[in-house]
Amino acid sequence: MSDGWRRFLRPGVTLPFCPGCGHRLVLRHLLTAIDEMGLDIDGLLFVSGIGCGGWIPSPCINGDTLHCLHGRAIPFAVGAKLANPALTTLVVSGDGDLADIGGNHLIHAARRNSDITVICANNMNYGMTGGQVCSTTPLGATTHTTAAGNPNRPFDLCALVRAAGARYAARYLVTQGPELVSAIKRAIEIPGFTFVEAVSPCPTQFGRQNRKDSVKEAYAFVEAMTIPREAAGVGSERGDRMRLVTGEFGDE
Repeated sequence: MSDGWRRFLRPGVTLPFCPGCGHRLVLRHLLTAIDEMGLDIDGLLFVSGIGCGGWIPSPCINGDTLHCLHGRAIPFAVGAKLANPALTTLVVSGDGDLADIGGNHLIHAARRNSDITVICANNMNYGMTGGQVCSTTPLGATTHTTAAGNPNRPFDLCALVRAAGARYAARYLVTQGPELVSAIKRAIEIPGFTFVEAVSPCPTQFGRQNRKDSVKEAYAFVEAMTIPREAAGVGSERGDRMRLVTGEFGDE
């Protein structure tokens, strides 16, 4: 991939991410997709909520960004799109913000087929506030609030939004750059509600809580949780080992 994405960074910005955070790659892949599509930055609106993922658009992107209340990124984006239908409206936020605090907004925007693209930077915990368990934390994983291991089955976000009515959903690791860029481009091009999940390792919180203290170990740990759709079979169902299925799910 080229370095054309850098021209969309806010001048003088210092990226606000911990060492090894996968959200840096989410930012790069998003801006690469925009660069490759030849989109006018002035025709885009980036909306985010609270959390580590909320820092991906603001203050990093040199464009129109809306950093709003925790869990409320999607209704703000829907309102902006209704006010100005010409806007290409993208929500970029974390799993805690979108699927926990803002879960109802997520499923109802999918149900209504709101014309927005949602990019979820999924680091499987509340990274900014100390590494607590969330709705995407893998079964058995250790967090600050589940020292004995998470006892609850996590959401499959792609299956959730598809069941609610999303026209298109995709999931890839942040280390799958070309695939993730292609998925973001496709999501932006498809009218209606579309969803891209970027599985983003969090070495500082999730990694350390699970005894994966180096960046390399943290990434390998998360990568081992995934399996390509071609190997998993139909749909985005989880297997017996609760492995996340990567790939694209629907575009009708």
